[in-house]
Amino acid sequence: MCIYAIRRWVYLITLLTFIQPAQGISQEYGSVGEVQLHRAQTVFDTIYAKYSADNTLLLRENYPDDDTYRADYLAGEGSSSTNSYAYLWPFSGTLSAANALFESTGDTAYLHWIDNRILPGLQAYYDDTRQPAAYASYIRSKGHSDRFYDDNIWLGIDFTELYLHSGNRKYLDQATEIWTFIISGQDTLLGGGVYWCEQKKASKNACSNAPAAVFALRLFEATDDSIYFHRGKEWYAWTKKWLQDPDDGLYWDHVNLQGKVDKRKYPYNSGQMLQAAVLLYRVTGDSGYLADAQRIAESGYHLFFETFTGSADEKSHKILKSGNNWFIAVMLRGYIQLFDVDGNRTYLDAFSESLDYAWQHARSADGLFGQEWKDVNEESRKWLLDQAAMVEMYARISNLP
Repeated sequence: MCIYAIRRWVYLITLLTFIQPAQGISQEYGSVGEVQLHRAQTVFDTIYAKYSADNTLLLRENYPDDDTYRADYLAGEGSSSTNSYAYLWPFSGTLSAANALFESTGDTAYLHWIDNRILPGLQAYYDDTRQPAAYASYIRSKGHSDRFYDDNIWLGIDFTELYLHSGNRKYLDQATEIWTFIISGQDTLLGGGVYWCEQKKASKNACSNAPAAVFALRLFEATDDSIYFHRGKEWYAWTKKWLQDPDDGLYWDHVNLQGKVDKRKYPYNSGQMLQAAVLLYRVTGDSGYLADAQRIAESGYHLFFETFTGSADEKSHKILKSGNNWFIAVMLRGYIQLFDVDGNRTYLDAFSESLDYAWQHARSADGLFGQEWKDVNEESRKWLLDQAAMVEMYARISNLP
């Protein structure tokens, strides 16, 4: 029986219990791609073994569960120490992880897992009491919580890609419903652009506008409807105008309504503009977009990686700097998109080497990752989204030629 057939049976059996962890295939593989895929599956299994909330389809935010934890990524919305489940953003990372596994393998067991485990859990965040309907930052049974445009865009991208890879119209329908919410999040202030948070419209961010461009361009790929192309092109141009650093081509974080720019740089913002630039180049053939993408890629390589000599092997590595693993996973999407066009392996080789080194040296005894790529993060608390991001990266890198 082939490896994917084995996985399919394992997943189908596991789905009958829902809250039990999936069982990985613990054998050694021959090719580099098979090794990376096995790693992705191993971490995916570990997520459901360690983060599942008893008697629900939801997940915990951290392992071990810690009632002193307070999320620091909300728009001034204090997180209660009594929250029993993960916020939407970390939970949604598991959809991206399963989506990447399905894309890399074509194994429909991952679709079964998405349909029977992840999406029913995601439904707990769905809020149609406010229109347009969208996913809220916390489960609706606890009352209204802020709704973030970027949270919903990430989901929209995943649903669109699930449609592109499966052909199942229901995923496209979910994506287009999210699209309606995203369109409601822009106005004419600062010449356009999408806000970050529906309830606190104080800034327009790279993390809402760059992925909005990607979302639009992926929807154009899925539907051939030109409205999506024009929106993607518009949001790309808006983000470039307001948030690009002219010195290196990378992207700042956000601009407030008074026009003041927060000049912090995070990997995912530049990574999404990299991906959007490649998507625009593929549609238009305009070499200016390819030049934009290649400039972002080269500058990102210098800013977000560092040279490191490992004590274990005394080999010099170009390794990712420590930071939010999910930001890095989203950046990887852009580099893969560029590789598909120009075939330059330099950057993806550095990602692959970083992932190899992290597996050997930065994974804890319980099989989890912190935000350090060179050594084990000794903090006992490990964040759900960091694990989902590692699944996505190992899965995506496994599929490269």
